[in-house]
Amino acid sequence: MSEITWKLLPYDALTVAELYAVLALRSEVFVLEQACLFQDIDGVDHLALHVLGTVGDQLVAYARCFPAGVKYAEASLGRVVLRQSVRSRGVGHVLLRQALAGLLQRWGEQAIRIAAQAGLQDFYEQHGFIVCGAPYVEDGIAHIDMLRPA
Repeated sequence: MSEITWKLLPYDALTVAELYAVLALRSEVFVLEQACLFQDIDGVDHLALHVLGTVGDQLVAYARCFPAGVKYAEASLGRVVLRQSVRSRGVGHVLLRQALAGLLQRWGEQAIRIAAQAGLQDFYEQHGFIVCGAPYVEDGIAHIDMLRPA
């Protein structure tokens, strides 16, 4: 696999092509692959810091980061997604490190909350997140709230 190029961009710095690639990847994985009918475009992308990992001109990894007070009282990460072709190669760990570093650099050291798909609990625990609630179902998929202390 070629080297991944990483960008951390606020919404207004995304090109039209980058935004299209983000929405297409999120739809490909969250809606089609996971067979989850939900409102992906939720009205807060403009408040996020967007983490894009590309190989050539193809978006292969993505996450969005929020300051405290947007999605939760704490800062948060969400829409963490990998193109199927790069899974099981450690790219998810690199993506999460990029997102955490970008969030903390932009908004300072603080607690970070996520609504993780329950099947990824072990993955997020490797990055310092701890379970902070009971499992629940959202959009037909089991989730668990997790917090990474400051």
